[in-house]
Amino acid sequence: MSKPIELVAAYWTISGDVYPFAENEISPFSFAERVEAAAKAGYKGIGLIHADLQATKEKIGLKEMRRILDANAMPHVELEFITHWFASGELRIASDKVRRELFDAAEVLGARDVKIAPEFEADTIDLPHVTDSFAAICREAAGHGTKIALEVMPFSNVRTLETARAIVEGAAQPNGGLLLDIWHIARAGIPYEAVAGIPKQYVVSVELDDADATVVGTLWEDTIYQRRLCGEGVLNPPAFIDAIRRTGFDSFYSVEVISKKHRVLPLEEAARRSFETTMAQFAAQ
Repeated sequence: MSKPIELVAAYWTISGDVYPFAENEISPFSFAERVEAAAKAGYKGIGLIHADLQATKEKIGLKEMRRILDANAMPHVELEFITHWFASGELRIASDKVRRELFDAAEVLGARDVKIAPEFEADTIDLPHVTDSFAAICREAAGHGTKIALEVMPFSNVRTLETARAIVEGAAQPNGGLLLDIWHIARAGIPYEAVAGIPKQYVVSVELDDADATVVGTLWEDTIYQRRLCGEGVLNPPAFIDAIRRTGFDSFYSVEVISKKHRVLPLEEAARRSFETTMAQFAAQ
């Protein structure tokens, strides 16, 4: 008997009218409201970003957050986003603060992984240095019982699977691997067949969504304003899911819809529509 499909609502999918790197990233909906809406829709977990996590922690505390998740039968959690983990100076000082706070929360909430970003708008990479930095952050995460997922992004210096695999394979950490988001993979021009060839141990997190054929504005603008619900674009989620399954990945999938149209929907509608359209992609296999 095959393992049941479990979906997690990534933070931006049910956070309301906020978006990445906006002046305010904190959801207008309470943590409990989001958890309850996601659970009602059928999700088995949620994602949280650092700013919202810290705001919620100050209000109710991490243990109460875990209690709310348990009360709604939501075992899974993903946390994000650490940037500049490879940097030095002031950027690294700020990054390390975010790292400590996310790792502390991961331990209490039981987060499967913490997502980290490559260097945005960069064409070159110091591969030995980044690989060593990745190994170091993985070792620190292991002390908190969580994994590290490095996201492949087309507007970064980790835009190819060759670079991404060189980092995670070179670091050789049992809790370190890749975050594969269908939007980023498709917009980077990476064939799904290449995704299928990634060894299972290096696939930590998978995100599902969709997009139109044409990029609107810059890649960054397209990714934060124009994503589609699964099946409403041209990215062919069933084919991507098939490639992921061929890697041997057998954990939960995250649904990350970042869209100016989706984020203004009522919370329960956003949760329900994102869940139902994504589950339909597995039925289409």
